[in-house]
Amino acid sequence: MRRILILIGAVAGLIVLLSATFTIHETEQAIITQFGRPVGGAVTTPGLHFKAPFIHAVTRFDQRWLPWDGDPNQITTRDKKFIWVDTYARWRISDPLLFFQSVRDERGAQSRLDDIIDGETRNAVASYDLIEIVRITNRDFEITEDLVAFASEEAGREIEHGRNVITRSILEKASEVTPNFGIELVDVRIKRVNYVEEVRAKVYERMISERRRIAERSRSEGEGRAAEIRGQRERELKSIESEAFRQAEEIRGQADAEASNVYARAYQRDAEFYRFMKSLETYRTALDEEVTLVIGSDSEFLDFLRRSR
Repeated sequence: MRRILILIGAVAGLIVLLSATFTIHETEQAIITQFGRPVGGAVTTPGLHFKAPFIHAVTRFDQRWLPWDGDPNQITTRDKKFIWVDTYARWRISDPLLFFQSVRDERGAQSRLDDIIDGETRNAVASYDLIEIVRITNRDFEITEDLVAFASEEAGREIEHGRNVITRSILEKASEVTPNFGIELVDVRIKRVNYVEEVRAKVYERMISERRRIAERSRSEGEGRAAEIRGQRERELKSIESEAFRQAEEIRGQADAEASNVYARAYQRDAEFYRFMKSLETYRTALDEEVTLVIGSDSEFLDFLRRSR
């Protein structure tokens, strides 16, 4: 019986000891509450700590930088452009006790940051033109045909502030409020800027129309260039044919002249024999089996036939 009591006492002591101690990791910080109310200050030192058993409870918080990702907001810029702005930020719990008293937990902090950062973002964007929110510096960039078509009035403008200045102003103004909730805000960025759906549809239509116009212009230029190439080809072909015809006529003329010279030399050597050969050639080419020839008794051809006997 005594051993059982000792064992029960040891177990009870162990339970009390475990209830009276808690461990804080390097990434954690905590506060001690008694019936839902904080007791003492924040516990931020890693290691083993003590509390009143069964009465005190430990509420832990993350000590690292935490992300905040807001919902896209529809905002009108100073130059009356309707856009969606999507922002994100980094924050951490700088005062766990004040954080617990004001927002209770991270979900409450996210909701409070929604109000603070979204509000400051809306105020900042509404105070600047769209070009200031889109661009960061005044570096030179290539002005494409689309840019000329859709933003020619913006392309030549130089920004005075730029997106970085705008986001810093959002961070500075929001950081003035967040310490009241035990929150330290380290960074705010604009993740995405886009037109609202109605304006975006019109922009896409204009882009399609502009692309079609550029395509038609390119097609027209191509057809003009093709016609020019075809005309040049026709001219070159005519020139080649004309030159070939000229050279052929020159060669034919030279050949005829050479043939005439040959005939003339042959005629000078033996006129009778030449006349005889030319007559035979003429008869050979002029007569065939289907030709009926009527000649007189004094015909030279008849005379040649009589001699051939």
